[in-house]
Amino acid sequence: MSNTIEIREGQQTDIPAALDLIQELAVYEKAPNEVIVNEADMIRDGFGPTPLFHFYVATLDNEVIGIALTYIRYSTWKGPMLYLEDLVIREAHRGKGVGKLLFEKCMKRASDLNYEGMIWQVLDWNEPAIRFYDKYQSNYSGEWLNGKLTKTQIDTFFQSENV
Repeated sequence: MSNTIEIREGQQTDIPAALDLIQELAVYEKAPNEVIVNEADMIRDGFGPTPLFHFYVATLDNEVIGIALTYIRYSTWKGPMLYLEDLVIREAHRGKGVGKLLFEKCMKRASDLNYEGMIWQVLDWNEPAIRFYDKYQSNYSGEWLNGKLTKTQIDTFFQSENV
Protein backbone atom coordinates (compact mmCIF):
# COMPACT_ATOMS: atom_id res chain seq x y z
CA MET A 1 0.00 0.00 0.00
CA SER A 2 1.36 3.39 -1.06
CA ASN A 3 0.67 6.80 0.41
CA THR A 4 1.46 8.53 -2.88
CA ILE A 5 -1.37 10.51 -4.41
CA GLU A 6 -1.24 10.60 -8.20
CA ILE A 7 -2.93 13.21 -10.38
CA ARG A 8 -3.71 12.17 -13.94
CA GLU A 9 -6.06 12.84 -16.83
CA GLY A 10 -9.51 11.39 -16.33
CA GLN A 11 -10.41 8.41 -18.52
CA GLN A 12 -13.69 6.81 -19.54
CA THR A 13 -13.12 4.11 -16.96
CA ASP A 14 -13.04 6.82 -14.26
CA ILE A 15 -16.57 8.03 -15.04
CA PRO A 16 -18.35 5.80 -12.46
CA ALA A 17 -16.03 7.07 -9.70
CA ALA A 18 -16.36 10.66 -10.93
CA LEU A 19 -20.14 10.41 -10.93
CA ASP A 20 -20.05 8.95 -7.42
CA LEU A 21 -17.98 11.94 -6.28
CA ILE A 22 -20.38 14.35 -8.00
CA GLN A 23 -23.24 12.71 -6.09
CA GLU A 24 -21.23 13.03 -2.85
CA LEU A 25 -20.83 16.75 -3.59
CA ALA A 26 -24.56 17.11 -4.24
CA VAL A 27 -25.29 15.58 -0.83
CA TYR A 28 -22.77 17.95 0.80
CA GLU A 29 -24.39 20.91 -0.96
CA LYS A 30 -27.83 19.79 0.29
CA ALA A 31 -29.10 18.95 -3.21
CA PRO A 32 -28.91 15.15 -3.46
CA ASN A 33 -31.73 14.87 -5.99
CA GLU A 34 -30.37 17.46 -8.42
CA VAL A 35 -27.84 15.20 -10.19
CA ILE A 36 -29.54 13.89 -13.33
CA VAL A 37 -26.55 13.03 -15.54
CA ASN A 38 -25.58 9.40 -15.81
CA GLU A 39 -22.49 7.50 -16.91
CA ALA A 40 -23.59 7.35 -20.55
CA ASP A 41 -24.14 11.14 -20.59
CA MET A 42 -20.71 11.79 -19.14
CA ILE A 43 -18.98 9.39 -21.52
CA ARG A 44 -20.72 11.00 -24.50
CA ASP A 45 -20.05 14.53 -23.28
CA GLY A 46 -16.48 13.98 -22.15
CA PHE A 47 -15.21 11.55 -24.75
CA GLY A 48 -17.38 12.09 -27.83
CA PRO A 49 -16.32 13.81 -31.06
CA THR A 50 -16.52 17.25 -29.40
CA PRO A 51 -15.72 16.86 -25.69
CA LEU A 52 -17.56 19.34 -23.51
CA PHE A 53 -15.39 18.88 -20.44
CA HIS A 54 -11.98 17.71 -19.28
CA PHE A 55 -11.18 16.25 -15.91
CA TYR A 56 -8.36 15.16 -13.69
CA VAL A 57 -8.50 12.46 -11.06
CA ALA A 58 -6.55 12.06 -7.86
CA THR A 59 -5.84 8.44 -7.04
CA LEU A 60 -4.46 6.68 -3.99
CA ASP A 61 -3.65 2.99 -4.42
CA ASN A 62 -5.53 3.06 -7.75
CA GLU A 63 -8.71 4.33 -6.06
CA VAL A 64 -10.16 7.63 -7.31
CA ILE A 65 -10.35 9.91 -4.27
CA GLY A 66 -10.88 13.25 -6.01
CA ILE A 67 -11.75 14.95 -9.27
CA ALA A 68 -11.44 18.36 -10.86
CA LEU A 69 -13.79 18.87 -13.82
CA THR A 70 -13.20 21.84 -16.12
CA TYR A 71 -14.28 23.32 -19.42
CA ILE A 72 -13.54 26.42 -21.48
CA ARG A 73 -15.54 29.55 -20.75
CA TYR A 74 -15.15 32.32 -23.24
CA SER A 75 -15.22 35.85 -21.87
CA THR A 76 -16.10 38.49 -24.44
CA TRP A 77 -13.90 40.89 -22.49
CA LYS A 78 -10.94 38.65 -21.69
CA GLY A 79 -10.97 35.62 -24.02
CA PRO A 80 -10.70 31.99 -23.00
CA MET A 81 -10.79 31.15 -19.31
CA LEU A 82 -10.67 27.77 -17.62
CA TYR A 83 -13.89 27.16 -15.71
CA LEU A 84 -13.59 24.82 -12.75
CA GLU A 85 -17.03 23.25 -12.50
CA ASP A 86 -16.30 20.89 -9.63
CA LEU A 87 -13.41 20.14 -7.31
CA VAL A 88 -14.44 17.20 -5.15
CA ILE A 89 -12.42 15.17 -2.68
CA ARG A 90 -13.82 12.14 -0.87
CA GLU A 91 -14.66 13.16 2.66
CA ALA A 92 -12.18 10.69 4.17
CA HIS A 93 -9.34 12.33 2.21
CA ARG A 94 -10.11 16.02 2.76
CA GLY A 95 -7.51 18.15 4.47
CA LYS A 96 -4.62 16.03 3.18
CA GLY A 97 -3.50 18.17 0.23
CA VAL A 98 -5.48 16.36 -2.48
CA GLY A 99 -7.48 19.46 -3.38
CA LYS A 100 -4.28 21.50 -3.61
CA LEU A 101 -2.78 19.03 -6.08
CA LEU A 102 -5.90 19.00 -8.27
CA PHE A 103 -6.44 22.76 -8.10
CA GLU A 104 -2.84 23.50 -9.03
CA LYS A 105 -3.06 20.99 -11.90
CA CYS A 106 -6.00 23.02 -13.23
CA MET A 107 -4.05 26.25 -12.77
CA LYS A 108 -1.18 24.70 -14.73
CA ARG A 109 -3.58 23.72 -17.52
CA ALA A 110 -4.87 27.30 -17.73
CA SER A 111 -1.29 28.54 -17.85
CA ASP A 112 -0.15 25.96 -20.43
CA LEU A 113 -3.09 26.83 -22.69
CA ASN A 114 -2.32 30.55 -22.24
CA TYR A 115 -5.86 31.24 -20.98
CA GLU A 116 -6.64 34.56 -19.35
CA GLY A 117 -7.36 32.94 -16.00
CA MET A 118 -9.42 30.41 -14.13
CA ILE A 119 -12.83 30.93 -12.59
CA TRP A 120 -15.25 28.95 -10.42
CA GLN A 121 -18.15 29.39 -8.05
CA VAL A 122 -18.29 28.61 -4.37
CA LEU A 123 -21.35 28.63 -2.14
CA ASP A 124 -21.23 31.51 0.35
CA TRP A 125 -21.77 29.12 3.27
CA ASN A 126 -18.98 26.71 2.26
CA GLU A 127 -16.36 28.12 4.63
CA PRO A 128 -13.82 25.29 4.20
CA ALA A 129 -13.80 25.81 0.41
CA ILE A 130 -13.57 29.59 0.76
CA ARG A 131 -10.60 29.24 3.14
CA PHE A 132 -8.98 26.87 0.61
CA TYR A 133 -9.41 29.34 -2.28
CA ASP A 134 -8.25 32.24 -0.09
CA LYS A 135 -4.82 30.58 0.10
CA TYR A 136 -4.44 31.46 -3.59
CA GLN A 137 -5.42 35.10 -3.06
CA SER A 138 -8.63 34.48 -4.99
CA ASN A 139 -10.99 37.29 -5.89
CA TYR A 140 -14.74 37.04 -5.31
CA SER A 141 -17.40 39.10 -7.00
CA GLY A 142 -20.29 40.21 -4.90
CA GLU A 143 -21.81 42.30 -7.64
CA TRP A 144 -22.85 39.54 -10.05
CA LEU A 145 -25.96 37.42 -9.65
CA ASN A 146 -26.00 33.93 -11.12
CA GLY A 147 -28.86 33.58 -13.59
CA LYS A 148 -30.27 30.19 -14.52
CA LEU A 149 -33.10 28.62 -16.48
CA THR A 150 -33.77 24.90 -16.21
CA LYS A 151 -34.59 22.71 -19.20
CA THR A 152 -38.16 22.49 -17.89
CA GLN A 153 -38.46 26.29 -17.75
CA ILE A 154 -37.13 26.63 -21.29
CA ASP A 155 -39.41 23.90 -22.63
CA THR A 156 -42.40 25.43 -20.85
CA PHE A 157 -41.63 28.84 -22.35
CA PHE A 158 -41.57 27.47 -25.89
CA GLN A 159 -44.74 25.43 -25.32
CA SER A 160 -46.66 28.43 -24.04
CA GLU A 161 -48.03 31.42 -25.90
CA ASN A 162 -44.85 33.42 -25.20
CA VAL A 163 -43.39 32.73 -28.63
